[in-house]
Amino acid sequence: MSAIYKRILLKLSGEALMGDANYGIDRMVVDRIVVEIAAILELGVEIAIVVGGGNIFRGMKSAGDGMDRVTADYMGMLATTMNALALHDAMKRGGVVSRVQSALRIDQVVEPYIRGKALRYLEERKVVVFAAGTGNPFFTTDTAAALRGMEMSANIVLKATKVDGIYTSDPLTNPDAKRFQKLTFDEAIGKNLQVMDATALTLCRDQKLPINVFSIFKTGALRRVVMGEDEGTLVVA
Repeated sequence: MSAIYKRILLKLSGEALMGDANYGIDRMVVDRIVVEIAAILELGVEIAIVVGGGNIFRGMKSAGDGMDRVTADYMGMLATTMNALALHDAMKRGGVVSRVQSALRIDQVVEPYIRGKALRYLEERKVVVFAAGTGNPFFTTDTAAALRGMEMSANIVLKATKVDGIYTSDPLTNPDAKRFQKLTFDEAIGKNLQVMDATALTLCRDQKLPINVFSIFKTGALRRVVMGEDEGTLVVA
């Protein structure tokens, strides 16, 4: 049995990297994520990753506290770069070849985002980690994931979260909440289900790029998603 997706865009939130901590990066959690990534690489799946920065800095909250929004967003982009470097280092330790590309020019640290080079890396079976979001303020890393997914001709965007799918209500506070197995983009937007921000959802809907929301903390969940099994919630046009 083979994977049903040839190329994926994995959206990793900053919060996923900090595990149960309140801040920072949990090395054991990151190492376990790398094991999950290595498992699907063995299936021949090409992997691009967009990483968030909320475990280090959350721009919108700081803007709400009185900081200039543009400044806060640029600080958030730098936080995503720190996470991308941590993930790159963990993959190197785990025997996974990866490259980091940043939407902001930080040439001494990581290479700039160049679409053609990123595509070549994917064809060479290297994992490409995209840092600094879109490089523009006012756009979330969800939107960056949708944009990079389209630019990389990914078959699907996989949003890795702490919850194993999209539910009718918060399953952490409502034990009777039901998981959606499949939704349309219009349903996700109309029900305001907080899947991704509206810009990202609209981009994916218009380009017919499906999204699967799943838990990165469930062992083997990533592999089950790329194999087409009932894991998480699939959002389609």
